[in-house]
Amino acid sequence: MSFVRRAATVLATTAALTAGLALPALAHVTIQPGTAEQGGFTKVAFRVPNERDNASTTKIEVSFPTDHPLAFVSVKPVPGWQVKVTESKLPAPVKTEYGDLDEAVTKVVWEGGKINPGEFQEFEVSMGQLPKDVDSLMFPTKQTYSGGEVVDWSEAPKSDGTEAEHPAPLLKLVPAAAEGSTAHTSASPTSAPTGPASPSVTPVAASSSSDGTARLLGGVGLAVGVIGVVIGVLGLRRRPSA
Repeated sequence: MSFVRRAATVLATTAALTAGLALPALAHVTIQPGTAEQGGFTKVAFRVPNERDNASTTKIEVSFPTDHPLAFVSVKPVPGWQVKVTESKLPAPVKTEYGDLDEAVTKVVWEGGKINPGEFQEFEVSMGQLPKDVDSLMFPTKQTYSGGEVVDWSEAPKSDGTEAEHPAPLLKLVPAAAEGSTAHTSASPTSAPTGPASPSVTPVAASSSSDGTARLLGGVGLAVGVIGVVIGVLGLRRRPSA
């Protein structure tokens, strides 16, 4: 019986570790995919999980960078949700390939819908032109629950590499692929403007990544494997000797 108790302890510990590895990928508001090419256009999804057992998420407010503004922003309609795109004057005009940009999208708000406990929703955006001189963009996000609670996902990455308690969705920017390669950005405007750019808020088609789900399934598979090993060992110990 002592062996059985030890095996049960090992199994419980493994299950706890598995949950600890799998759940953080789903717990925070994130941007998917997490990388895009510098200087290009991309399509992303803000993935919002509901973290409360007794309340639903009813509003999502995403702030866009003003130090590196995006000239083109378009959103994909989400059934059951209303979207409001706010354009604001920038603190100072920003030079772009399409002229000086003095106004850009600074906030996108989705509300009117509901993300129930145990569910998540993705809010898709096409945007560009991404800056060429930085390696990441932050999109601070506020998540409002039906009970009135507001969770502010706005913390920058920590210098020691550990994760902040409420990290802001972060889009990492990587150098563009060499000319002639097969790599390409996931979204681009149908034609480049010839004059000063103005933000676009027209709907676009989009698809989403499911890396968080894959991590969760991988964790479950690990736990199932451990259960099989424990059962096998128990079976060998209980076999009668010849």
